[in-house]
Amino acid sequence: MNKINDFNFNNTRALIRVDFNVPLDNEYNISDTTRIDKSLSTINKILKDGGSVVLMSHLGRPKKGLQSVALGAEEKFSLKHIVPYLSKKLNTPIIFEDDAASEKAFNTTKNLKNGEVVLLENLRFYPEEEMGDEDFADMLSQHGQVYVNDAFGTAHRAHASTSIIAHYFKPEHKFMGYLMAAEVDNAYKILNDTKHPFTAILGGAKVSDKIEIINNLINKADNILIGGGMAYTFFKAKGGNIGKSLVEDDKLDMALDLLEKAKKNNVKIVLPEDSIIADDFNNDANTKTANNMEIPEGWMGLDIGSKAQKDFAQIIENSATILWNGPMGVFEMNKFQEGTKTIAKAVAKATKNGAFSLIGGGDSVAAINKFDLADQVSYVSTGGGALLELFEGKNLPGIEALI
Repeated sequence: MNKINDFNFNNTRALIRVDFNVPLDNEYNISDTTRIDKSLSTINKILKDGGSVVLMSHLGRPKKGLQSVALGAEEKFSLKHIVPYLSKKLNTPIIFEDDAASEKAFNTTKNLKNGEVVLLENLRFYPEEEMGDEDFADMLSQHGQVYVNDAFGTAHRAHASTSIIAHYFKPEHKFMGYLMAAEVDNAYKILNDTKHPFTAILGGAKVSDKIEIINNLINKADNILIGGGMAYTFFKAKGGNIGKSLVEDDKLDMALDLLEKAKKNNVKIVLPEDSIIADDFNNDANTKTANNMEIPEGWMGLDIGSKAQKDFAQIIENSATILWNGPMGVFEMNKFQEGTKTIAKAVAKATKNGAFSLIGGGDSVAAINKFDLADQVSYVSTGGGALLELFEGKNLPGIEALI
């Protein structure tokens, strides 16, 4: 697989699939620039070599199509809002093309001078993008002489710009960007070069979202710590009273099966002993601590309790490899952030003591950033679904296409 360090882009027009799917506030200001910032090294390498750059990305999930964008209906999904920040970071003007499929856009890209940068409009304004349409991919490929995929966050999608397009470039003319390479290298450290004890920390709302990754990790991990809303499905499956905590009633048997499978594989699935419970889902609710098998009616678990925090932290701090995906509670509310904060601190402490730690998934990344610990862990991934699918043992189309 080609990496961009192996190529000199002098006098070459590089078409780069980036992941500029960043959050925008009501005034279209970027509220988290991480994904853009992590793409800059790839872009700068090509410009420094003496090449030119055509950038393509998606933003959000627009439904109206390009026609209604022109009418202002999907203004919030236009990549034009990215231009000022990107121009500042690259210290160069950005040419924005509001229709990636127009004759005007192709005239612009084919006449690019070395050092110039073009940003194409949101590819998801075109239905053909998510359909993985070959004609659309072929058309997009005409924007560049070489193709670089640096969008790990969409590597699990067989979309026109993320995998299909690679077929229209010679093997020696398609590359993995710096960000994509870093994501893959760090994920494979856990998958293929695991140091033990290996602890996986899984949180979030639904156990159904994590079934496949739990199944795969049972063959690799020593400990699987489960927090967040998904934990209560396990407690109800075990016969506990969980009040009005989040639960997936159709997944109770599956939860028991996972516990049994882990036991047979000598893997410890560790559930939180207690929770911070509340009588309502808001930061002003009444709260108290309860054993997770005995949550009163009308109350719900919104964070792991102090005993669980202590148990989880001890396991994490004694680990050599750590994967964290998903918060321990509703950390966005200050009353229910302590569990997630404790986990973040434990991961940072373990890392300082020599463990390799990988943080992945939007909420986990938001948490590690909220607590200012991102620089104290080994690697923070930009990929949510892509990282999960990699750990589920699946092949990612965006990576496969580069081989």
